[in-house]
Amino acid sequence: MSVVLYGSQSTASLVVHWLLIELGIAHELHQLDFERREQKSPDYLALNPAGRVPTLLIDGQVLTESAAIAMHLADLHPQAGLAPAPGTPARGDYYRWMCFCVYTLMPAYRGWFYPQEPAGPAFADAAREQARQQLEAAWQQLDAHLAGKGPYVLGAQPCTADFMLTMLMRWSRNMPRPTDSWPALAAHAARMKARPAFAEVYRREGISDWR
Repeated sequence: MSVVLYGSQSTASLVVHWLLIELGIAHELHQLDFERREQKSPDYLALNPAGRVPTLLIDGQVLTESAAIAMHLADLHPQAGLAPAPGTPARGDYYRWMCFCVYTLMPAYRGWFYPQEPAGPAFADAAREQARQQLEAAWQQLDAHLAGKGPYVLGAQPCTADFMLTMLMRWSRNMPRPTDSWPALAAHAARMKARPAFAEVYRREGISDWR
């Protein structure tokens, strides 16, 4: 199987890169330089017209969207146990938390990092404050869930959603209230960061913060 990942340091491609390592999938990595706008080059746009990362090629099939790729990788490698069996109650919970990442956390992060997009420059501060409140409310919800039903989102064993959530927790590291300030979230992150594949993806991408 030929696998090629296009990503960039500290972006949403991190979770895909991490899972490729976690699952032992041999792959080729192309890190795009965002300062040189390589993600907007004609060659890359031919693969991913959105001009974003990640993009994963599996035997020539083009896959985009980090959560979709993560779920697909888990389904391709069921022996790893990172996704419950289709049709089970646990699978429904798994979809819930993956969609929580996609529909609740990621749009709010977009509003925090790029507040001018939804509101225009004149209202950027208000948009950013609203995004902060949305994120803190969401993280409070997850902290309560983990405290009562953890240690992982589905209980005793980690799933792909835990990898997604860990990446998104990292994105809060420079916010007014980072996720480490909630006890159950901090404990969850510590467990996930202790996985050997986490240290390896950090090494390969040259990341040194939020260890």
